[in-house]
Amino acid sequence: MSNSRKPLPEREPVSDYEAGGKPLNGWKVLAIFVSFFLLVATVDGLMIYKAVGTFSGEVVPHPYERGLAYNRDIAQAREQAARGWKVEARVARLSKSEAEIRVTARDADGAEVTDVEMSALFAAPADLAKDVRVTLKKTTPGRYVGVAPLSAGQRDLVLTATRGGDEVFRSRNRIDVE
Repeated sequence: MSNSRKPLPEREPVSDYEAGGKPLNGWKVLAIFVSFFLLVATVDGLMIYKAVGTFSGEVVPHPYERGLAYNRDIAQAREQAARGWKVEARVARLSKSEAEIRVTARDADGAEVTDVEMSALFAAPADLAKDVRVTLKKTTPGRYVGVAPLSAGQRDLVLTATRGGDEVFRSRNRIDVE
């Protein structure tokens, strides 16, 4: 057995080098590297600015103070449950940009609740700037009505009744405004 190999034919080397072209040196690499990271930092800064400007992250105003009042809120909820009020609310669309809210309030004995001031808050679930507050007017004993400039979408309907400046009733329900 002989091991005879034929030599490979000589080929001319292939290159993409062009005479007179500028070589890639350290300064060019540094400039490309710095430019890339400046572009990334600029885009990140713009995205942070837009994110903070469009959503503060707060769902309720003054969240720290609301957290401190937690025990008071629990006591108020127990007092409200002991009253046994039955409150019903209906929201009806008046036009594309307005809705009417009608509230009926009765105490535990079924008598109309008359000595309170009633208000409604249509809270947007993720944006405090889109919240709409309406003071309801008493039409007959135990019945309250208000009109709100309200667009379609999901809202948290927060009904609040106050007596002499003290909150005596609060409910929060998720609704779809069509």
